[in-house]
Amino acid sequence: MTKLKVSVLIANYNNQRYIKECIASITRQTYKNIEIIFHDDFSTDNSIKKINQYSNIKIIKNKKRGKYGSFNQINAYIRAFRKSSGDIIFFLDSDDLYKKDKIKTVVNEFLNNKKISSVFDLPIHMNGNKKKITKNRNKIISSFWPYIPPQSCIAIKKNDFKKMINKIKFKFFPDIWMDFRMAIYLKYIKKNFFILEKNLTIYRQSPKMISSNFVFLSFNWWKRRAQAHAYVKYFFLKNKIEYKRNLDYFLSTFMNFFIR
Repeated sequence: MTKLKVSVLIANYNNQRYIKECIASITRQTYKNIEIIFHDDFSTDNSIKKINQYSNIKIIKNKKRGKYGSFNQINAYIRAFRKSSGDIIFFLDSDDLYKKDKIKTVVNEFLNNKKISSVFDLPIHMNGNKKKITKNRNKIISSFWPYIPPQSCIAIKKNDFKKMINKIKFKFFPDIWMDFRMAIYLKYIKKNFFILEKNLTIYRQSPKMISSNFVFLSFNWWKRRAQAHAYVKYFFLKNKIEYKRNLDYFLSTFMNFFIR
């Protein structure tokens, strides 16, 4: 099993206080054939000083940061990917953590099921000292997308991510982040979207995070949902996939207009 090399790509911006814990969650993995590539997106805190304390980590220092966090994250992971040499690519935002057996468990899944392109595991949401186990949620109203775990829950074969990059990196729809873009590609182009029913990633949440701006059923939540439908429509038409508006589309469009 150790013949498969894993590349863990870390995207960081001003998360100096979490870097030690983040790196430790990788170095303590039960699976050992791992390289770490750390991308810093022009942080203004002491992130670089913190990461420079480590050896055997490839460090990328970006010197120009864009306006939108979603595009910055995509660019960070693409730059890190281009420096990677692993067979399986894992993504990790620098304020998140892996459980110690995550990489071994996910690599086993790839070895036992040769047909899968990627593995999404389930997060444990952490807010302060409070932890919440997340399940694979069933949707009440059908949309074009399934429940999608956050970016730090994704692992993918190197060649599949390489083929995907140009299909998802277009700079439209700034509220649509990389996890959503990857999931739509995997579901409709690869037809290979898979969620492992195990909670292997600790996903940190706090009032300062961008995700806190999208409280369930708030204006921003409906705005992003309408933009997600616009993204899907654009993606479908670009890839010559039949597109038909559904109930969730009409509801999201109405609510986005109604509460504006």
